[in-house]
Amino acid sequence: MAKIIGNLVPEDDYTHPLGTETNFNESMYFNFFDTTKQMGGFVRLGNRANEGRAEMTVALYRPNGTAMFMFKRAEIANNDAFDAGGLKFEVIEPAQKLRTVYRGSVLDLEEPRALTDPKAAFTQNPAKKIELDLVHDAVGAMYGGSKDKQETDRPAEQQFGKAHYEQHMAVSGTLKVDGETIDLSGYGLRDHSWGPRHWQSIASYEWLTMNFGPDLGFMVSVIQRDADNVRRGGVMIRGDELEPLVWAEVTAEYEDGAPFHRTVRADVKTQSGEELRIDGKVLGFIPLRNRRGGMTTQIGEGMTQWHLDGKVGYGLSEFLRTIDGEA
Repeated sequence: MAKIIGNLVPEDDYTHPLGTETNFNESMYFNFFDTTKQMGGFVRLGNRANEGRAEMTVALYRPNGTAMFMFKRAEIANNDAFDAGGLKFEVIEPAQKLRTVYRGSVLDLEEPRALTDPKAAFTQNPAKKIELDLVHDAVGAMYGGSKDKQETDRPAEQQFGKAHYEQHMAVSGTLKVDGETIDLSGYGLRDHSWGPRHWQSIASYEWLTMNFGPDLGFMVSVIQRDADNVRRGGVMIRGDELEPLVWAEVTAEYEDGAPFHRTVRADVKTQSGEELRIDGKVLGFIPLRNRRGGMTTQIGEGMTQWHLDGKVGYGLSEFLRTIDGEA
């Protein structure tokens, strides 16, 4: 079993008792990138059992910049499992091996930026039936915590999740599209969180995941709750060893006239004092959004090729921005 860092136990890989908060959310997320085929994607289930639904997302990037995508609010009656809308997560060995399976429809998006208008995108783009079946094996420690005091001290409607952990993974499996089977093999990152969540409780964040093979990975995070509250950090993973990042700054270049990042630069400092610059080029981009209470949270999802001292890696650059109004 992989090393566990933080106040976690292997059983945290399963679902947790449902809280009483109306916005209680328990979610699992997995991303994956095949460096040879230049394909990747992510899947997510967010159980909101007190609202009677789960948020289900499947996003797949093709090497030519097109994408396949599906989002559903699937009905659920409890928080007993991650199984909704055709997407299912299975724990094979806690903290070590998990399986993700999706059987269902996806939008076939010639231009993924069409999702800036989801209603039009869902009515104007064709659908395909796919089968995605992946096994995720740990290539690093499971790190995080089961209670974030900075979150639990806030009212539930202002929380983003009281517990959270992540882990770098090796990924293998298949994607079936139109009768063709595509073998996938590469690396990615998974996360698991639970507790009250409103996407609009955070003003912005940049969340970067990077795998440079089985022995080197990074997670970089800059979270701005408001103008006076910014958390910068992350981790560097070398095998089973983890070193915290004590500083992180993320800058980006954007497409003309749109809030879509096309390049990313991360300047980080490790706990031991090592300073690193990591440059990223976005290979595929999917714009998502979440609306509540007259506010819109824009979430830009970029499949990214990373460069560090001659090494090439792959991962995701996720930029979140919450704005007033219904843009």
